[in-house]
Parts: sequence; C-alpha cells; structure tokens
Amino acid sequence: MEAQTGISNHHDAWQMVLGQLNAEMSRVDFKTWVSPIEPLGFNGNPDKFRLAVKNDMNKRLINSRLNSRISRLLSGLYKRDIEVEVIVENPFVNGEGEFDTPANDEQDQKYTPREDKPREKAKPQSSNQNRKEEDLPVTTKRKVVLQQAYGSERANIVQPDKGLFVTKYFLDHWLPLLGHSALIVVMTIRKVCYWNPYTGEKRNIFETEMGELAEQACISVRTLKTVLKNDLIKRYFIRYNVRRVMTPNGIRTAGIRLQVRMDDPLTPEDQEKSGIFEDGTWFSPEFEDESENYDL
Repeated sequence: MEAQTGISNHHDAWQMVLGQLNAEMSRVDFKTWVSPIEPLGFNGNPDKFRLAVKNDMNKRLINSRLNSRISRLLSGLYKRDIEVEVIVENPFVNGEGEFDTPANDEQDQKYTPREDKPREKAKPQSSNQNRKEEDLPVTTKRKVVLQQAYGSERANIVQPDKGLFVTKYFLDHWLPLLGHSALIVVMTIRKVCYWNPYTGEKRNIFETEMGELAEQACISVRTLKTVLKNDLIKRYFIRYNVRRVMTPNGIRTAGIRLQVRMDDPLTPEDQEKSGIFEDGTWFSPEFEDESENYDL
C-alpha cells in the first residue's frame, strides 16, 4: 500500500510530518514535545498510526493539541483516513533503553533500522566467564541493579530508571520558604522539561493549561495561581505568561506559557552570608513582563 503512495515505510512518513510540524511550531515547543516522539507505525492496522511518548503528560498534550494535525498530515501522505494513537512506552523494560518497535508490522516489513555498528548477539556465559560488575558499562550496571531490585514485571509499572533529582539544599533551605505546594509545582514543571548540565542543553519552556498543570501537581487551580504569584517563585524559579481570548461568552484563558529554572539558586539569606549574589535574570526576555496577553 505504501508503494502506491510513494512512501516506503512509516519512518519516511514520520520524517515528512516532522518537517511540516517543525515549520509550523516554535523551536522550543518542537524540541520539547515533538522531537522525543517515537513512531511505531501501523502494527497490522493500516488505518491506525501509533506514536510512543515517555510519560502521561506528553500523551495528553499530543492528544489535545497535535493529534488532529498529525492525523491530517498522515492522511494526506497515505491518501486515506489515518487515526493517530498515542501510547506511553517504557524504554526500561526492553533492556535496550529504546522504544520497542512491533516486529510484525505488515506496513514496514522492508524497513531495516540504520545502525552505526551491527549489534553482536549475546553469547551465553559459562560459570567461569562471569564479568565483574566494575567491568560493565555504567548504564548496564544500573540496569542490572534495578532489575535485581525490582524485577521486570514490577519495573514495568514503577519504571525505576525514571527519577526526578532534588537537591538536599532545595529541601532544607527552599522548602521552608516556599511551602509544599510551591515545591510540588516546581518539581511538576521540571519533570516535563530537560536540562543537561554537562552539555548545557536546556529545554525549560513549555505551554499548557492552568487546569492541566494543577491536576498534575495535585492541587487546586486557585492554589496554583497563588504559587505562581509568590514573589520568591517569580524571582527565582518560575516565570509565566497567560494568554486570554475574547469569545462570544466573554474572556477565557487560552493557555499558560511557563519557564522554569532547572538549577537551584541560593536563598536570599545564603546570598547575604556568602556574598554570592544572583547576577541578572535567569529567564528569557519574553517572560520579563508577566502581564496577561489578550487576543481580542
């Protein structure tokens, strides 16, 4: 069927979709939400194209904001109506740290994954060939430890390879100043963002709905608004812009765009004691003014 449309496999189709979405979306939103998506193809159903994401928030955002657009693009490419199904895939369980791709995908039998080096088949180890733990790569040692601690079935649910780092300094010094609600809001936003302190790569801006963020943080919308207006939060951790639109039924919130600080600053007290002061702003110019924007 792909031969009739000029598309050899679902990876080619997805690359075409990515090219269109990249042209339509902001660079930050594209890298944060679209780039990590893994196309899984049809899995025997020629009318349902599956996409894999790494957590429930990504799934909800793709379904609410991009599902229909991706469906239209794929339908145009394949010249038939294509439904898009988004699933949460756990890369820990398959032992490779990658997404599983269905082996019996009839739509993609001719596709061969490109690899820099062919993978060697694992050789069975005899009793005198056991490798010492210190000889294993760091990632392999970590998986071995996690599998021993959780077991593969429990790991499928717990996903112990996925965690959120919190410094002891944050808990000891910032929590008493901010309170528990502010703590969970900061951590909830950091959870869906990305920062690599070794390479400097950072994706710490994202757009969502006020109600959706409150639900993820397990707090009320009223509490969330109070947190976002907290002076310490605004100065050191979270900046935001709210967009509202005029409808026949009045003004309504169209979305909230946030930027979160991924590292922990010193508290004002510790800045005074150490003489190390926050120099300048950590956030982007678009968040300099937190006034609400109205599209009338």
